[in-house]
This record gives sequence, structure tokens and C-alpha cells, in this order.
Amino acid sequence: MSENQQEICPVCQVKIVGGDKVLFSSGPPATRAKLWARVCQYVQKDGCINQEPDAVGNVKPEDYYNPDIS
Repeated sequence: MSENQQEICPVCQVKIVGGDKVLFSSGPPATRAKLWARVCQYVQKDGCINQEPDAVGNVKPEDYYNPDIS
């Protein structure tokens, strides 16, 4: 995927630009790893475009939701 290409997930409607920049409907941009850690691993629906481990990349502990961090 080139830097200018954009994918829209038919399941959750997030935009993925340039391969790894995730644009949510609100909030700051994130990575595919953060999207997977917070959403995709739980959704498990056909059509999710963020299920390939190679595309998701390395998920770090800080990618998961932590209610203690604002």
C-alpha cells in the first residue's frame, strides 16, 4: 500500500492510510497495532481488514486500553 492509499474497514469504518496510520472518527491517529489491541481482536467479524498479523505488526503493552491513563 502506498502512502496515499486509503482503506476503509467495512466493519468499524476506520480509515487506514499509507498502510499503518489509522484515523478514527474522533481522537488522535493511531497504528494498526493499537486498533487491533483495542477493537479488532474482539470484533471477529468477516470483512475486518485488520486481522493479518503481518499488517498489524508488533502489539505493545501501551497499545491496549488502560482506563488509568487519561
